[in-house]
Amino acid sequence: MVNTELKIPELSLVVLIGISGSGKSSFAKKHFRETEILSSDKCRGIVSDDENNQEATDDAFELLHYIAAKRLKNGLLTVVDATNVQAEARKPLVQLAKDYHCLPVAIVLDVPEKVCDERNKNRPDRNFGSHVTRQQRVQLRRSIKKLKGEGFRHIFVLDSVAKIDAVATINRDKLYNDKKDIKGPFDIIGDIHGCFTELTELLTNLGYVINPADESQGNFGFKVETPEDRKVIFLGDLVDRGPDSPSVLKLVMSMVNSGAAYCVPGNHDMKLQRYLNGNDVQLKHGLALTVEQLKGESDHFLNQVKDFLYGLVSHYVFDGGRLVVAHAGLKEEMHGRGSGAVRSFCMFGETTGETDEFGLPVRFNWASEYRGKAMVVYGHTPVPVAQWLNRTIDIDTGCVFGGKLTALRYPEEELVSVDAKQVYMEPARPLNWKANEPLNQQHEHDDVLDIDDVTGKRIISTRLRNNVTVREENSIAALEVMSRFALNPKWLIYLPPTMSPSETSELDGYLEHPMEAFKYFKSQGVEKVVCEEKHMGSRAILVICKDAESVRSRFGIEHEGIGVCYTRTGRNFFTDPELEIQFMDRINKALTKADVWERFQTDWVCLDAELMPWSAKAQALLKDQYASVGAAASAALCNVADVLNQTANRNVEGVTELLQKYSTKKEMIADYTNAYRNYCWPVNGVDDYKLAPFHLLATEGAVHVDKDHAWHMREIGLICEQDSQLLLATPHKIIDVNNEADVHEVVNWWTDLTEKGGEGMVVKPYDFIASGKKGLVQPAIKCRGKEYLRIIYGPEYSASENMIRFKSRGLSGKRSLALREFALGVESLERFVRREPLRKVHECVFGVLALESEEIDPRL
Repeated sequence: MVNTELKIPELSLVVLIGISGSGKSSFAKKHFRETEILSSDKCRGIVSDDENNQEATDDAFELLHYIAAKRLKNGLLTVVDATNVQAEARKPLVQLAKDYHCLPVAIVLDVPEKVCDERNKNRPDRNFGSHVTRQQRVQLRRSIKKLKGEGFRHIFVLDSVAKIDAVATINRDKLYNDKKDIKGPFDIIGDIHGCFTELTELLTNLGYVINPADESQGNFGFKVETPEDRKVIFLGDLVDRGPDSPSVLKLVMSMVNSGAAYCVPGNHDMKLQRYLNGNDVQLKHGLALTVEQLKGESDHFLNQVKDFLYGLVSHYVFDGGRLVVAHAGLKEEMHGRGSGAVRSFCMFGETTGETDEFGLPVRFNWASEYRGKAMVVYGHTPVPVAQWLNRTIDIDTGCVFGGKLTALRYPEEELVSVDAKQVYMEPARPLNWKANEPLNQQHEHDDVLDIDDVTGKRIISTRLRNNVTVREENSIAALEVMSRFALNPKWLIYLPPTMSPSETSELDGYLEHPMEAFKYFKSQGVEKVVCEEKHMGSRAILVICKDAESVRSRFGIEHEGIGVCYTRTGRNFFTDPELEIQFMDRINKALTKADVWERFQTDWVCLDAELMPWSAKAQALLKDQYASVGAAASAALCNVADVLNQTANRNVEGVTELLQKYSTKKEMIADYTNAYRNYCWPVNGVDDYKLAPFHLLATEGAVHVDKDHAWHMREIGLICEQDSQLLLATPHKIIDVNNEADVHEVVNWWTDLTEKGGEGMVVKPYDFIASGKKGLVQPAIKCRGKEYLRIIYGPEYSASENMIRFKSRGLSGKRSLALREFALGVESLERFVRREPLRKVHECVFGVLALESEEIDPRL
């Protein structure tokens, strides 16, 4: 017999049907992966240790159905290996396929009863009589004709051993909606409703060239040239209500047929299809106008329209699953699936069963609960301007009602619109066409965050470092800090990473030295670095908006000023609201003078900075820890020195050594108090602060980690020039670590800085994000001066016996922490700029704060 092949959907529930001994298990092993096969016998064995224990059948099938549900939920083909000869056994399997929106497939192995009996006799575990197989065969014969009515969409009946053996392959066909291998770029256009003039204007603005063509060539009178290999995706509702539905159909059909576009069906399109097919439909909601417009068209064209609309696929999944398009949107569990429920949702959405005061169905806001990774672009429900919510966007901006026709460019996420030429039909539900910015319904849904989004063990996916794991106990600590001390969480779009010090110096008397930082970058293959003076202040993140309206529209915050300055743990830096207003106003004016809003086309800016003096934020720390230690030690050692001097005058043996020891201690305490005093000065008003920005982190539409540090220093310098009293441009030097002259110059610079009381410097790779021989390179290495380290390690750290101990410190944990927090910080900003939900941004922000609870030496 000639080899045959079977074709089944790539995602399906395959139900093998056959009496005992028909060879179902052998057939499954031959054509499917082991993990795809769910055997009722094996499930009996799992629940009872005996595959033939019929008393365990109920538990076995409960387990089988449970595993099948999990596989189908995860989009995995599943094969059920059981007799399945009874309709009641197949019913829950068909329901499972329906529940998970995949197609049930029946493969019937109809083997003669005699053959099965012979096979069963040769298996000692099959000790039942022939009456069992006889009964199963009777049930099988009754079932075959009923399978289609039960809901099976693909049915294969193999009615002989030869036909079973002749099946050489089972091919898995991709669903029509699976376009994951096509990445774009795309221009996705919302509901057109017969607005042909606006459609041609929008396409032209997007760079498409529309040329007339001979209709006899099957192109419906149009030939469209596409720009830069882009394609259009039409979101349906091509017809009804507008002035020229036939021309819209001709243009769209020509583009789809030529491969220049994809199209999904809208509810209006399918109603027209049913009308053209002769179904009894009501000529309402604009269909009567379309029917009137089509009267002048040929029967041949009408048949082409009917076939075109009938062939439209409910939705498409593009770009590796990152983009989903459907007329009315689609819940995550329906992506890439095929069922009547999926098609209905794609065209109509989900309604509550109620009607509003305008007689329209009340729609369930599925997008408010959407948690999927894919961006879903849809229309159907007209809105004044495109509306983002939870990685979904509604781009039906009501052109036919006098609004706009809108396209979303993908992957750029840029919106392009053209105004309607007139109001072609009044909407049943009034719409505010005066809105001129994207509705950010997201703010409303971000007012209350779900605790499950930020607690428990979490594995956070990042662009820079793949997955970052946050332990449950650390999440709890982060939540405690955020809930008790943090400012309004809508401001928290970023927390900065910790910074690792350089390797321990081999030089006598030094714990840290620039040479070790240079050696690190050199070992990673990074030759060009930026050395920046490290200011001794408090790390500060500033989010500043152009005006109060920008705060409301972008951050969903009202009556909280035009910006905020917060610490690296998310706490508001200023406790005096009036002082904060003055401070943020000064920064805003500097940004305005530097033309930042216009140059970056943004209404907000995020800056990473150091705010001085240190004492302004660390007053309690200074008073309770540093000053008390310094005062107590100075007083005690002064008395000790006096007593030892008196004793030395009496020539007591051994006193000289003690005197020398405590005199040295006294000097160290003096150095200690002088060290922290360098970073303290009184603050009576905004003029007493100094802000030293060093990163222009993000603006609307851009996270500036793709720029090198020299760019950041230049941009920061332009801003600082506008208010030199408050703003301090950070001194820095760019060097080649292989150039001895460069290295020598910077080492001397660092030595001079630290000997004058400066904290030290930070060494960064020239590129903001750099990769080395072992992957992602440390974003910054701090190298602190000898006297500053006295504050960190204690007054007597420089004593030789202590220095030996401190030099044994390990940095691997700190460096791993720095890289993980860096990756999370960049990820949080990128998610915010992409307008992802705040819960997705906070997943990363909370992650940074949680990692800070790891057991890492805080002195590093």
